[in-house]
Amino acid sequence: MRDDYVDYLRGQADIAVMFQPPRVGVDYDRNRLRGDAKAPVTIVKFADYQCPYCEKVEASIRELLEKYPGKVNVAFRDFPLTSIHPYAQKASEAARCAGKQGKFWEYHDALFDPQAKLDEPGLKAQSHTLGLDEKAFSSCLESGEFAKEVARDQEDGKSAGISSTPRFFINGIFLNGAQPVAEFEKIIDSELRSATNQPASGSSR
Repeated sequence: MRDDYVDYLRGQADIAVMFQPPRVGVDYDRNRLRGDAKAPVTIVKFADYQCPYCEKVEASIRELLEKYPGKVNVAFRDFPLTSIHPYAQKASEAARCAGKQGKFWEYHDALFDPQAKLDEPGLKAQSHTLGLDEKAFSSCLESGEFAKEVARDQEDGKSAGISSTPRFFINGIFLNGAQPVAEFEKIIDSELRSATNQPASGSSR
């Protein structure tokens, strides 16, 4: 009887939860942004090309972009775990070298293919497959042209509390690991309801 009465009182109460999830300001690079740049929700993804969980979550990310056209975009940031993934650093640099020729996302997708070879010969072979200028690509990769930029992504990730991959910030709200699509949708739907016209908390550079 008492429990029924408590349930009744709860049902009559008009309660609104006002707590907002904590947000972390994370920058992103417009040259590595997929989707509408004006979308109200930005997912900043820190990932490692040799990480199997990063590969696994790619299907979820593609599904989200298809489900929320014009409402969600994705920004990629490098976080190679060099202590356990010996090919990750050069893979990150290679994707940026492909980006110099306007094919960052094509190369990014190719690297996350389960059959991709991430050693240096494999990275160069991928440039041929994608029709890149192979000489320019090889020169870029061998020179370490983008090593410092990859390191900057890592430092920014560490400053945001990251130590492994994949990690996501959805309008600055942290999401840990290779979560199912539904976990992304909870945050995205909440952001779209409450802040459709609010810019993403991460800033571009």
